[in-house]
Amino acid sequence: MAVAALLLVTSAIANEANNDSDYLLGAGDYIGVDVYNEPDLSLETEVDRAGFISFPFLGEVAAKGLTTPQLATSIQDGLRGDYLVDPHVQVSVIRYRPFYIHGQVHAPGGYPYQPGLTVDMAIALAGGLKERASKSNWSIRRAADSHQQEQDASRDTPVMAGDIVEISESFF
Repeated sequence: MAVAALLLVTSAIANEANNDSDYLLGAGDYIGVDVYNEPDLSLETEVDRAGFISFPFLGEVAAKGLTTPQLATSIQDGLRGDYLVDPHVQVSVIRYRPFYIHGQVHAPGGYPYQPGLTVDMAIALAGGLKERASKSNWSIRRAADSHQQEQDASRDTPVMAGDIVEISESFF
């Protein structure tokens, strides 16, 4: 049963279009930066806890809260003129920061985020609901700016990277 659930989740995630252009970068994301025809400037790096990446010639570059195209534009603008005449930069997410699920699931913990993930898929990744789990009293804590927002969740609620999914216990 657990293998079938994992295959279902993996299949659904694989079929979901991987659209990094809408994804907002955050601490813990591992990204690739490619500068066309400049292999010495291309790198793979992690967004640090403060939301920055270290980039040659530019130093610390803000990444948190930006999409990959926005970060590419920021790096292009920094390189243009002093270092390159017409730089072309592409940024992609290599590994997303994890999401977390705890409460009444069989295997609580952190799991790799993938675009298109829902609460139902997250529960399947965590081994399914325990016998005492509530079938509807679920919530998600999502980081927003410098604080966390909590919202009710259902099976179809999207899970984002860095989210904390809480599955409550049923008392009846």
